[in-house]
Amino acid sequence: GVALAMQGVLSNVAAGLTIIVTRPFRVGEYISIAGEEGQVATISLFSTTLTHPDRSRVVIPNRKISGEILHNYGELRQLDLAVNVAYGTNLETAVTAIREVLLANACVLKDPAPLVQANLLGEYAVTIAIKPWVAVKDFGATPGELNPAILDALRLRGVEIPVPILRTIVTQGS
Repeated sequence: GVALAMQGVLSNVAAGLTIIVTRPFRVGEYISIAGEEGQVATISLFSTTLTHPDRSRVVIPNRKISGEILHNYGELRQLDLAVNVAYGTNLETAVTAIREVLLANACVLKDPAPLVQANLLGEYAVTIAIKPWVAVKDFGATPGELNPAILDALRLRGVEIPVPILRTIVTQGS
């Protein structure tokens, strides 16, 4: 019974040593592993603690980390925003307006440069992909700053943001 109880402890210590020696992630980096994600707060011999954006903490036993697929975002994250514009829009005008908003926002990093491009020709609109880079600490709040500013900039330039039209099919005998 004691041997079985010690097995979990020893596997945590062995995994903790592996993490400390190989350093697949460091304190302060944002990772996703074992179905959880967050900023690495602490790494000990027995467990690793992540802090979620909602400020809750997740403690993961190191044996659950060792051998798992790890996504290490590091200290930067790329936002994945989009806006639909009407097909009649001058895309150069829309893209320029969006880039100006990104350049004016203090949270958006200049290097690496943000990606802004027509991404999808949809049923009723052209989708413009907006992918700026931000520090992990700014990842949650920045979309709330950028989206209204982008909307205002597009409206100021007369860019139409279409609303999908639902079509009803009338069948004979209804």
